[in-house]
Amino acid sequence: MLNIDIIACLNDNYSYLIHNKEENIVGVVDPSEFKAVDNLVSKKYKKIDYILNTHHHFDHVDGNLELKKKYKSKVISSTIDKNRIPGIDFSFNENEKFNFGNIVFDIILVPGHTKGHIAFYSKVENVIFTGDTLFSLGCGRIFEGTANQMYNSLQKFKNLPKITKIYCGHEYTKNNLDFCLKYDFNNKELLKKSIWIKEQLNKNLPTVPTSLGEELNTNIFLRCDNIAIKNNLEMKASSDKLIFEQLRRLKDEF
Repeated sequence: MLNIDIIACLNDNYSYLIHNKEENIVGVVDPSEFKAVDNLVSKKYKKIDYILNTHHHFDHVDGNLELKKKYKSKVISSTIDKNRIPGIDFSFNENEKFNFGNIVFDIILVPGHTKGHIAFYSKVENVIFTGDTLFSLGCGRIFEGTANQMYNSLQKFKNLPKITKIYCGHEYTKNNLDFCLKYDFNNKELLKKSIWIKEQLNKNLPTVPTSLGEELNTNIFLRCDNIAIKNNLEMKASSDKLIFEQLRRLKDEF
């Protein structure tokens, strides 16, 4: 069984402390900073066996070297990023598996935000760490890849079981919600979720994890085939990919 602690880092980042309870293996996903991660680790487990990085941006890897030095951790990342991840020990390609003890993570390559962005997915645990590719009600900006790559990456997530819990890299949900409501304003599931999101944020609580089932019903970037959204964009006859490209452009300016 996998225990997951959410660690708030920097201004709006999330790192995740993961613990394989059966084998007492500890990892941290995307350690944005040393101090916040170390504070929790030193209280709970006093060790980190693995550091898992979804991509190379500093706000996901900045704690790597200090944590590795203190805890003798092994750093895991994408092969594409093997020259861009601090302290890397093991790199993986798409469809390869990382064994976190008896918990197996499938490596899913999801380029768009960056070229080498990966997600860590456990089918048995029904969890996925999506970094900056898929957010609650949103998706990442396109920096190194193309809109087509990001669209195809999101399709990979859509094929996972709906019960999959999504742990993303940032607390962007309120801004994403406002954008979704602008172009999907009659979505009853979205309106319902907006109430819960505001309640969580008013209590200074995270809006993650979310589930894939929820995201399929509310995340506008996963709903590019929706007729109402196409009509609202005045792009009724456009392909789903063109809808995605337009939504991503609009979100960049939002």
